[in-house]
Amino acid sequence: MSATVAEFLGTIILVLFGNGVVANVLLAKTKGSQAGWIVISVGWSIAVFVGALCSAKVSGAHLNPAVTIAMAMAGKLPSTDVASYLIAQMMGGFVGGLLVYFFYRDHFAATDDPDAKLACFCTAPNIRSTWQSVFCETIATFALILPIFLIEAPQFENLNGADPSKPPVLGMGTLGLLPVAMIVLGIGLSLGGTTGYAINPARDLSPRIAHFLLPIPGKRDSDWSYAWIPVVGPILGAVLAVMVYWATS
Repeated sequence: MSATVAEFLGTIILVLFGNGVVANVLLAKTKGSQAGWIVISVGWSIAVFVGALCSAKVSGAHLNPAVTIAMAMAGKLPSTDVASYLIAQMMGGFVGGLLVYFFYRDHFAATDDPDAKLACFCTAPNIRSTWQSVFCETIATFALILPIFLIEAPQFENLNGADPSKPPVLGMGTLGLLPVAMIVLGIGLSLGGTTGYAINPARDLSPRIAHFLLPIPGKRDSDWSYAWIPVVGPILGAVLAVMVYWATS
């Protein structure tokens, strides 16, 4: 399997599990209806763990354009690989969004709330404030990427043995992926209350496009006026994390 395919499949799994738990909680007549924010946060952390588990040995389990940009800035990913990683992640997010819809199609039809339907694909702030939302997405992504760098820094050069052509893996084997999942769980519980912690353009913009294109009964617009924030904020957070890492290492 190529790194591009691994990123594509890993991001599909990430979004299927992550947006799937949102659908299970928010849509009508599901087994998990109204189970609450803690279930969503735990579900997203499991989504990160499973998606990373499936792709880590091949691609390094970025599954997130912000992570890929941070890795490239830090010289941990060849610049020639960046475009293929980003395309694979965005395509994976789109396919994952499609799968969530088709899996819960009957429940989308049974749900009257168009905002809940949109939330199964992408994020939105609970209080509309453009620059506050940018700030929140930036800091939440910073809180994801800087710990990853600090945890992984000693292992970056050695995780793939003597082959420098392979990307660094985000974790030391299967159990090593758990800290990343725990970071995502912590972000959800502590920092997710404002914007819904997209922290990943591929999990927000790509499923948002799927929402726009799918024939979802009773759906609203796809909130394009907000759509740039879960893209720009995570990228800013990635850049900030790398700068702080450089300054402190």
